[in-house]
Amino acid sequence: MSKLSPVKLLPSFKDYIWGGTKLKTDFNKKTDIEPVAESWELSAHRDGQSTVAGGEFAGLTLTQYTEAAGKDILGLNAQKFDYFPILIKLIDAKDNLSVQVHPDDEYALKNEGEYGKTEMWYILGCESGAKLYYGFKRDITEEEYRRAIRENTLTDLLNDVPVHKGDVFFIPSGTVHAIGAGIVICEIQQNSNTTYRVYDYNRRDKNGNTRPLHIEKAVAVSSLSKAPELQKPGGGDDVLLAKCDYFTVRKLTVRKSFVLKLDRTSFRSLIVTDGEGVLLTDGDTVELNKGDSVFIPARDGEAIIEGDCELILSYI
Repeated sequence: MSKLSPVKLLPSFKDYIWGGTKLKTDFNKKTDIEPVAESWELSAHRDGQSTVAGGEFAGLTLTQYTEAAGKDILGLNAQKFDYFPILIKLIDAKDNLSVQVHPDDEYALKNEGEYGKTEMWYILGCESGAKLYYGFKRDITEEEYRRAIRENTLTDLLNDVPVHKGDVFFIPSGTVHAIGAGIVICEIQQNSNTTYRVYDYNRRDKNGNTRPLHIEKAVAVSSLSKAPELQKPGGGDDVLLAKCDYFTVRKLTVRKSFVLKLDRTSFRSLIVTDGEGVLLTDGDTVELNKGDSVFIPARDGEAIIEGDCELILSYI
């Protein structure tokens, strides 16, 4: 094993009140946490880091691993960031998430001391009738926004979208949104944990307390324009799901064998969302099972994926 060998990562888990059990039962996650709302599969964030599962770097956090192996493993594109650029999660929403919004970089750096949050969602599965909120149905004014918040009618203004397995949502910073009950998601986002809650259904946490809202900050950063039309991803074995300044995300479908081109521009992250297989790179063999997270250092060459599986590929 060398510093350029792929490594499996173990996630950091979150037990938010809206979580469920599907990350354990459907994605093979091992934890005593209950419920399991999120698994942070590729994370160098201070609020929860993934760790290397085995090999010479076993037990190191993602930050410690990149420091030990050298920042070159992140690739040339990472040089424009002064932090690890992305965070990848699996999310199991047994109940509705709060209606929320994330700031852009300028506002977040000024007010929160970290970068903002643009994100994308790939729907891994959902119950019949599941929906989410994505922006507003129409252009609204700040006065309408504040009144709806005061009167608990905010969801009447939001664009509610029925979801299906395989749907894709790109959520720029400033977009008011909420994941609905009965949805499991793979989320790729900027490396940020700043969220402003606007509405939380007046529910209480396990201690009987309502969770704090962040109305003034939310109003300051929210886009009040009508939500843009959603784009449908194309078909094929290598499908572009999202591309922005912070990340590129593709869905790979492997039927027996797939050649993944590597280069020095960026590391590659693989999340196995279905099936099983093996990853082969210059004598290294990594088993792939549903729910696995694999980090491939930036390097020239190629990797061979053999098996019958679906993966989410992310890079910068």
